[in-house]
Amino acid sequence: MATLLLRLVAPMQAWGTRSRFDDRDTEAEPSRSGVLGLAAAALGIDRAEPVDHLTRLRFGVRVDRQGVASSDYHTAQLFPHSPKTRTDVTRRAYLADAAFWAGLEGDREVLAELHAALKNPHWPLSLGRRAFQPSLPIFAGPPLEVTLWDALREAPGLRREENGEPYRLVLDREAVPEGERGRASPSRRQDVPDGPFARRRYVSRDVLTVTADLDLPRDPVLRHEDREEVGA
Repeated sequence: MATLLLRLVAPMQAWGTRSRFDDRDTEAEPSRSGVLGLAAAALGIDRAEPVDHLTRLRFGVRVDRQGVASSDYHTAQLFPHSPKTRTDVTRRAYLADAAFWAGLEGDREVLAELHAALKNPHWPLSLGRRAFQPSLPIFAGPPLEVTLWDALREAPGLRREENGEPYRLVLDREAVPEGERGRASPSRRQDVPDGPFARRRYVSRDVLTVTADLDLPRDPVLRHEDREEVGA
C-alpha cells in the first residue's frame, strides 16, 4: 500500500459534480472523478476504456488555499451565421487562486506508473476544464510508503504565508483513522466513475471532513515559483 500526492495549483480550477446543460458548477475541493480524469489523461486512457484500476484507489484532498468562488458566462450558437439559430448563455463556476494537495492510496505499481505519466503526460493536463492549466508541477515525489491520512497531514504547505487557520481535509471515510471519525463531518459525493468516462455515470461515496492545526514547512516548489503565480 502506498500513497501518491498531486499538487493542484492554478489561477482557475473547476471541479463540478452536478453540472447539467448550461449550468456548470464546482465543488469547494477537487472531485474524485476530476482527479481520476486527470490521471487518465496523463496515462493516455481513452474515455471509452475502463478505469477500474483507478477507481479502486482511495482518495483525499487537503485544502491549503480555498480560493475565491466565482462564475462567468459564455455564449454559444449551435448553427453560427444562421438567421434561425439562437444564442445560448451558459453559467460556469470556478475557484480562483486555490491550492490543494490531492492524494491517491492503493497499489504501488499503479501509483508508480501514474507518477511517471504525470511527469511526461500523454495528453495535456488541466484542473477541471481544458482552459485551466496548472501553474505549478502536478507531480511531486514518487509514491510514499505511508497512508493517505499521514501523507496529506505531512505534505509541505502551499500557502504563501501561514495564517494560523486550520487545514481542511476531505477523505474517503475508510481513509480516516477510526479514532478521528468521531470529530469529523460526514457527507456524500456522487463522483466515482461507474465504468468508462464516456458513460458519464457516477456513483456516490461517503466522505469525512476534518480540520487540523498543522505546522508545515513551505513547499520548496512554491517558494521558487512565487513570481509565476497569479496574485503573488
